[in-house]
Amino acid sequence: MKQYVKRTQRDYSLSFKLSVVEQVEKGEMTYRQAQERYGIQGASTVMNWLRKYGHLDWQSSSRVFITGGSMIKSLPLTPEQRIKELEQQLAESEVKAQFFEAVVKVMNTEFGATLKKAVSFLIAQTQTPKLTVVKVCRFMKMSRQAWYQGCQRAQCKEEQTQCIIQEVKALRIEQPRLGTRKLHYLLKHTPEPMLHIGRDRLFSILRQARLLVAPKRAYHKTTHSHHRFHKHPNLLKEGPEQVVISKPEQVWVADITYLPTCRNTVYVSLVTDAFSRKIVGHHVHESLHTEHVVKALKKALRSRKTTTPLIHHSDRGLQYCSEMYQSVHAKHGLTCSMTDGYDCYQNALAERVNGILKTEFLLSRPADLEQARRMVDESVKIYNSQRPHLSLKYKTPDEVHQAF
Repeated sequence: MKQYVKRTQRDYSLSFKLSVVEQVEKGEMTYRQAQERYGIQGASTVMNWLRKYGHLDWQSSSRVFITGGSMIKSLPLTPEQRIKELEQQLAESEVKAQFFEAVVKVMNTEFGATLKKAVSFLIAQTQTPKLTVVKVCRFMKMSRQAWYQGCQRAQCKEEQTQCIIQEVKALRIEQPRLGTRKLHYLLKHTPEPMLHIGRDRLFSILRQARLLVAPKRAYHKTTHSHHRFHKHPNLLKEGPEQVVISKPEQVWVADITYLPTCRNTVYVSLVTDAFSRKIVGHHVHESLHTEHVVKALKKALRSRKTTTPLIHHSDRGLQYCSEMYQSVHAKHGLTCSMTDGYDCYQNALAERVNGILKTEFLLSRPADLEQARRMVDESVKIYNSQRPHLSLKYKTPDEVHQAF
């Protein structure tokens, strides 16, 4: 079994804290349910997050509940009334018994469900005093040895399920929307044998625990490509002159995406290596001025390790075609490549990275620009160093980038 690991406030990302606060304030769960569901340590940890980041008043420790109506003391029933009440209860019990007998029959004949688990629960909880294992085995036409062996297998399976759920919650503390296939890869490479299960069973466990990640889809057009500034051909487009990407720092793709906050909308400029999928440069800014977008490219150039020829690919946005951005290309010897008009599929890799950050990490609205920058910095760090990438054969971008 996995040993207990004590966590501190630094182990929980800001995006995760805001997501928990948002769910509690929406009424989707209480703060105690949030602690149990996500495995948050500390009795007052979630309450401290609510007081620090919440929009409601969480300073008061007491709550007032008002009930309508007045209390009326009921009078004892007469014998005639009691008999009538018992007759009604008996009639309802007969209908209820017929209903459940029909349900059991349909479960056995139409769905092939067994009642062994339910009967085991009844015996363990002693909800039916006269029901014993001997009688159950006689009713179900099976031996007691087979009954106990089945109960033991079910208990081991349940313990394994709970162990897997706890491990999944621990992995999703920093990556709340980590997919099931990536979870299966991470669990398969853990030293704990109990966590090694099949992919389909992991899907079933997460579906039953309501831990599957629902897809989010959104479409927003933020690029203005009809202008008079510099435009360059698409060097990555299929054809005889297509550039084949074979190593890191050969092709960088860039894009701008929006990030709504509680006050206004800020923007995130990203520069991603096309081979390793690593985000090599990023900057969060409050306007679409070119000088802000240039900062992401300059940050990427400062972390560059090689001096080989480099292609910069982007859409035909006004910022990328401007004189200021093109002067940075000329200064560092970058070759410019652009999409043909507004075609997001020709810059699909950059769009995909935008989607990963916004749908898997940036799940809650930050309060302001400063908080947005902190959230993006944490998300980029986790994406580069911890998130397994399907197109990289479940390796992280840092692993692939540093291998060359």
